Amino acid sequence: MLTILVADDEQSMREFLEIMLKKEGYDVVTAPTAEDAIAAIETRSIDLVITDIKLPKAGGMATLKRSLEIHPDVPVIMITAYASTDTAVEAMKLGAYDYVTKPFKVDEINITISKALERKHDKAELKRLKEEITQNYNIGDLLGKSEKMIKLFSMIRKVAKSRSTILITGESGTGKEMVAKAIHYLSDRVNKPFHSINCGALPDQLLESELFGHQKGAFTSAHADKKGLIELADEGTFFLDEVGEAAMSVQVKMLRVLQEREFKRVGGVKDIKVDIRVIAATNHDLEDLIQKGKFREDLFYRLNIISIHIPPLRERKADIPLLATRFLEKYSEADNRDVTSISNEVMQLLENCYWRGNVRELENVIERAVVLATGPTIMPENLPDEIRLAPPAEASEKDEIPEGGLDLEVEVSSMEKHLLTKALEKARGKKMKAAKLLNLTFRSFRYKLSKYGIGGDDKEEENVE
Repeated sequence: MLTILVADDEQSMREFLEIMLKKEGYDVVTAPTAEDAIAAIETRSIDLVITDIKLPKAGGMATLKRSLEIHPDVPVIMITAYASTDTAVEAMKLGAYDYVTKPFKVDEINITISKALERKHDKAELKRLKEEITQNYNIGDLLGKSEKMIKLFSMIRKVAKSRSTILITGESGTGKEMVAKAIHYLSDRVNKPFHSINCGALPDQLLESELFGHQKGAFTSAHADKKGLIELADEGTFFLDEVGEAAMSVQVKMLRVLQEREFKRVGGVKDIKVDIRVIAATNHDLEDLIQKGKFREDLFYRLNIISIHIPPLRERKADIPLLATRFLEKYSEADNRDVTSISNEVMQLLENCYWRGNVRELENVIERAVVLATGPTIMPENLPDEIRLAPPAEASEKDEIPEGGLDLEVEVSSMEKHLLTKALEKARGKKMKAAKLLNLTFRSFRYKLSKYGIGGDDKEEENVE
């Protein structure tokens, strides 16, 4: 049973609220002064505080401040007369949940109490889930409880202490750099440098200079000696992201780093020794690039001593609620928004999405939804159309043609029927509007509805062509 503290110097008000709240199923503690209220807060388990601003002795504001100090998650509702609403507003700035003015209606204060307790429950559930995630389902910034992620975590722990080179594969947005960092943080090199570079983000000459450094005068803008990232990562870990994008000239030099643990700066003649653990990553099929002459086979074998594959998000749907909750908390706090939950309908849409952009795309969707949410819960209208109207992941997965082939007409018809239905839903059954959403003439749209036996709003004009 939830316990509510009622602090008011008027006995009639205390008795009225006590009777009303007990009828609603709450346990009630009453206090006639701020001193008594603070004593109850310090000694009792309280779920909600209702306090008059004009309390004898220390006052209602002191009660509010002490409650927030001891139990910051317990909501406080202030009771005020019309003449002291400025003080009530000040109380809300300090952290009060809300205030009600005397005289108030029973329904009014009941609604305020219900909303306050609901928010307290949402925050407690978010905290519980976060603790559960931290204890059981994450390594560093990686998060998941699906079978595939549990296996990935196990693999990371096994290889972290070794010196062997690792090749991480996976689609864009799956978290390859997070895996590399997790390996580093679990290794004996955790207190040493971690440096990384994306081979596809820089022109060839600049990439080579960034990796290996350069000597003064090596090229026009080389006005001083410069250490490269590999040299800076000495005794630590170096992460080579999108290694499949590296030019052949860079691949040759990286091969020497892996074989001899030494290199020369651009324009230099001196061999520089390094003690580094190399982790590489790619979203390409390197063996296919080898066949095309775009990647060195000897470098591939040097990199692929230990291989770790990160599954795409669509193959680990059990992780979506955990990830969505993590991102919800992250962006609610960052944007100072009071968005604490995700509706069941939204969670179902998220779990059904194909997620071509993987975890990165999911994070972007949740960040957007937090900004657009008008209440404490993310609703379907806060999601982009491509998520709300997207076909189920199972349908998207049919992009891959099975070994036994498929019936193209059946697949196309299924997709067409799905989009027609979604367009009607978005248009609230209005056929003309739905036809525009799909860039179809009204006649073509009506024909397709008839073809698939789909209904709509039949009250629209019959003379539309």
